Amino acid sequence: MSKTRMHPIYGRTPSCSILQRLEERSNKATAARLERNRKPDKPEDFICYDDSDSDEESLTTQKEVLRTSYNIVDYVRTREMLSRDIRSIKSDYGSRHILTHEMFKETPVNLGNMNKIFCSQWLSDRQVVFGTKCNKLMVYDVVTHALDQIPSLVSRRNPTEQHQCGKHSVQINPSKTLLATAARNACDIAVYRLPTLDPVCVGENAHKDWVFDMCWLDDEFLVSGSCDKMALWRITPEVVEQKQDIHIYKSITAEAVKDCKNSQKVRAITFNKAYKEVAALSLNGYIHVWSAETFKQKLTRKLPSTQENVCLAVQDSGLYAIGSRSYTLLLDCRTLQAVRKISSRHSGCGVRSASFQGDILTTGTGLGMILFYDLKAGKFIESSINSSRTVVLKASRGYVFPDEEHIENVQNVKYVPAIYTHCYDTSGTRLFTAGGPLSATLTGNYAGLWQ
Repeated sequence: MSKTRMHPIYGRTPSCSILQRLEERSNKATAARLERNRKPDKPEDFICYDDSDSDEESLTTQKEVLRTSYNIVDYVRTREMLSRDIRSIKSDYGSRHILTHEMFKETPVNLGNMNKIFCSQWLSDRQVVFGTKCNKLMVYDVVTHALDQIPSLVSRRNPTEQHQCGKHSVQINPSKTLLATAARNACDIAVYRLPTLDPVCVGENAHKDWVFDMCWLDDEFLVSGSCDKMALWRITPEVVEQKQDIHIYKSITAEAVKDCKNSQKVRAITFNKAYKEVAALSLNGYIHVWSAETFKQKLTRKLPSTQENVCLAVQDSGLYAIGSRSYTLLLDCRTLQAVRKISSRHSGCGVRSASFQGDILTTGTGLGMILFYDLKAGKFIESSINSSRTVVLKASRGYVFPDEEHIENVQNVKYVPAIYTHCYDTSGTRLFTAGGPLSATLTGNYAGLWQ
C-alpha cells in the first residue's frame, strides 16, 4: 500500500531495520526462482527475466531494503512532519479496497432531455465537467446536484460550414489551469481558463471534420485529431493572461496540421508521457505513433481487430489499452506487439471507454456494465465477499427518448445504456460514469456517481 524510505539518525537505525526481513526476502526470491525454473507443460513464447534471478543482493541493496518501511503509519507520520524521507503510496489502493468489498453504490444523475454524454473529467473534489452529443458543456456539482451549462465558444467560420455534432472530448492540462474541448462548431477547438471556466480562445481552420479527441502534451501544447488530420496547437501564457471582456476571446491558428497516413477517421488519441509520443487510433483498425517532440508520424501498425476500435488509454509505464467490439487489447508501446487480449466476458459487450488507475484497467461497455481488470494478477478483480464472483458495476437505466418507429423495439428488448465515458476523482474512491443509448437512432442519456 505505502512505501517510505527512512533516513536514519546518526548512530541509530530506523525502526523498520530488522535483519529477519532480509532472510524472508531471500526465501521468497528463492521460491519464486524455483517456480520460474520449473519446466512448464507449454513453454511461453516470450519470457522476461528480472534482477531477482541473481543469487545474492548487493550490500547497498540490502541497506536500502532495511531502510524501507511498508507501514502506513510511517507514511502518515513522515508526511505530517514534512520530513525529507522519500515516500509513495499506491494510487489504486482505495479503488481496489472499495471494489473487492463491493462498497460502490450508484447515485443516478438526472440530466433531463440531454442526449448522450461522450466525455467527462473531474474539475475538483466536488465538480465534474462533461460534454454531450447535443453540443452542451455542463458542470455537475456532486454535493448540491446542481447542473450549470457553460456557453460554447463561437468561431468565425461561415455559418454554412458550422457542424454541431457534439463534444467528444474534454481534456485538462497537467497544471489544471486550462480546459480544452470542441467549440460550437465541432471542427474547431475551444479553450477555457480554470477554475472559473472563462473563455480563453478558439482554435480555427485546422480541421474540416469533427474533432473526435485531443490530448495535452504539457501546459501549453495541445494535439487534436479529426478524420485523417492531426493538429498541434499552442496556448501561450500571453494568450491566457490577456485581459479581455468575458464575452470576447481570441482566435488562434494551429502551429502545424498534418495528415495521419493510412488512417480513416482518427477516433482517439493519447499522450504517452513515459516515451514522449502521441498514439492515435483510427477506425480502420490501425494505431499510429507520433513523436511528441517533432510532431512527425513515426510508425503505423495494423491491429488484430478492425471492428469498432473506439477508445484508447495509456498507463504511466507506457502500456496501451485499446477497446474494440469483442475484447480489450493490451499493447507494448516499445514494439506495438499484443501483450494480452482481455475478453469482454459477455457477448456483444463492446468496449466503449477505458482508463488506467494504477494497475487496474477500468472498461465501460455497451451493455451498461463497468469491468475491472487487475494487470498484475492477470484477471478480473474478484469479490472478497464472494470469491466465485467478479466485480461488475451495473448502471441504472438512465433516460431514453425513442422515435415513434423504435418505441416497439425498446419495449420488447430490455434497454441498457452504453458507458461512453468514466473518470475517477483524485482519491480513486469515487467514479463518475456516463453515456446513453448505443443506437444512433435513439436519443437519451445516462449518468451516475459511484461512491
